[in-house]
Amino acid sequence: MRVVLAEDLYLLRDGLSRLLQAHGLEVVAAVKSGPELADALAEHRPDVAVVDVRLPPTFTDEGLRVALEARRETPGLPVLVLSQYVQQLYARELLADGTGGVGYLLKDRVFNAEQFVDAVRRVAAGGTAMDPEVISQLLAGTGRESTLSRLNPRELDVLALMAEGYSNATIAQRLFLSEGSVSKYTTTIFTKLDLAASNDTNRRVLAVLAYLNA
Repeated sequence: MRVVLAEDLYLLRDGLSRLLQAHGLEVVAAVKSGPELADALAEHRPDVAVVDVRLPPTFTDEGLRVALEARRETPGLPVLVLSQYVQQLYARELLADGTGGVGYLLKDRVFNAEQFVDAVRRVAAGGTAMDPEVISQLLAGTGRESTLSRLNPRELDVLALMAEGYSNATIAQRLFLSEGSVSKYTTTIFTKLDLAASNDTNRRVLAVLAYLNA
């Protein structure tokens, strides 16, 4: 798996590179600025981009904006945001097209290497990896009840864990259900949210988008 990493702090950038390589991932570029990230994504076309939000030269939302532009150039490019902040506008835009893996983790809430590497792998495979705190902030002030009123409480529980990026097997363990039951709940969620099967979209990502944007 080929990774492009963007982080402006040298020690963190070097540490993340070594961690990923130690777990069998190939870091094809580790850069420190927005322009370098744009060049690396265009040159390497990685399996996944791991991106900090605030990069030089603006130190505002440079990294996330470059990643979004790269997804427009390469639809479905998997992007995992690793930041200290929740940038709500661009986080929603990152999810908006419903294709390709997406994730958003907060640096101070990544507690071990396995958690981080698992998130990178999930996003690269087309899944999601959303920190619960990010989800909470994106849901703040929304009227999600009206849009998701078709779902019963158990289906909402399944969808909430789906939004964090968990597989059906893990959701089953957390909710004390069989994996078959979770699979049925997932299918029902897709049906109630009018998410038809398609080769061009990822229904789990679209369901998470509906949950976050409702």
